[in-house]
Amino acid sequence: MIRLLALPLLVLMASPCLAQDTLNLPHLGEVLRFEKKFDEIVPKDAAIEVVASGFDWTEGPVWVPGEPGHLLFSDIPRNSVYRWEEGKGATLYMKPSGYTGVADYGGEPGCNGLMLDADGRLLSCEHGDRRLSVLTENGGKRTLVDNYQGKRLNSPNDLIIHSSGDILFTDPPYGLPNRWDDPRRELDFCGVYRLAADGKLTLLTKEMTRPNGVALSPDEKTLYVAQSDPQAAIWKAFPINGDGSLGKSRLLHDATKEVKSLPGLPDGMAVAQDGTIFATGPGGVYVFTPEGKLLGRISTGERTSNCTFGGPDGKTLYMTADTYICRIKTNVTGLSHK
Repeated sequence: MIRLLALPLLVLMASPCLAQDTLNLPHLGEVLRFEKKFDEIVPKDAAIEVVASGFDWTEGPVWVPGEPGHLLFSDIPRNSVYRWEEGKGATLYMKPSGYTGVADYGGEPGCNGLMLDADGRLLSCEHGDRRLSVLTENGGKRTLVDNYQGKRLNSPNDLIIHSSGDILFTDPPYGLPNRWDDPRRELDFCGVYRLAADGKLTLLTKEMTRPNGVALSPDEKTLYVAQSDPQAAIWKAFPINGDGSLGKSRLLHDATKEVKSLPGLPDGMAVAQDGTIFATGPGGVYVFTPEGKLLGRISTGERTSNCTFGGPDGKTLYMTADTYICRIKTNVTGLSHK
C-alpha cells in the first residue's frame, strides 16, 4: 500500500496540471474486492487518485453541480471550507466556517458535514458555534438550530436532507475542545435529530454512543447511521415510520475488529441510486449492499472521514482522507445526482 507524503497546499493550487491530466495524478492505496458483484460497482482498473493535498483534516465533501461543477469540503482544524475545481485545484472558499468566537476553541473548531438544500444553499454542521446553519444568497449565515429543549447542542457532525425538507443530523461531542469531558457540554447524550421544515426539532434516537455519518436509502424508508466508537465501530439501519420517527434498528455491519489494525472509524456515507452504500470506516470506504453484505473496500490506507458522488455524470466518488482529497471512478450513479 502506497502512502504519499503530504504536498504543500499552495503547490497544488499553483499546479493545475495535476487536475487536468489524470494520467499524472498521484495514486493512493488499493481497491480490495471481496465479492464478484463489486466488479459491477467499481471498474477493475479503477485507481484512487489524489486531486489535492496538504490540508490538516478534511471532511464534509459536497458536489456543487453547474458550469463548472466543483467540490466544496471542510478543513476542520483550519476553520475553513475549500473549493476544488478540475483544472484549477483548491482555493479558500470560506473562513471562518464553524467558529466565530474570540477565544481559542480547541483543535477542531470549523464546520464538518456540508449539504446543499433543494434551493442550492449550503448547509453546514458547525463545531465551534454548535449549530446547523445555512449560507444565504447574499453570503450571510442564518442559524437553523443550535439547541435542544434549551440546552446547546454538542457539535453537529453530519446531515442528510429528506425530500420533505426535513434535515436529519447527528450530534457527537467531537467539536468540543475536550470532547465528552468538556465543561461546556450541556446534553448528557449524543443524539440523532430531525429538524422539520417548520423548524421543530425532534430527538429521533440516543441509542448510539457516538453517532456520526448519516445517509438515506433511495426510497427514503431507511436511515443509515455510522457510530464512531472504537469499542463498537458499527453501522446501523433504522426504518423510518410514516410520522418521521425511527423504528427498531438493525446492525448493518460491525468493523470493530478492524479498528485495531486499520486507521479510522465509521464516519460519513454516500448512497448510489441502486441502493449500494459507500461508508467510510477503518482503512477506507466500505461498500455494502442495503442488507449489509460487504462487497469490497476502497482502501486509502488513511483515516478516511467522508465521501460523496460528483462529476458530470455523478459516477465519481470523492473522498476526504486525512490530509487528502481523493477520487475514484465507479459504475454507479450517486443518489444526489439529478
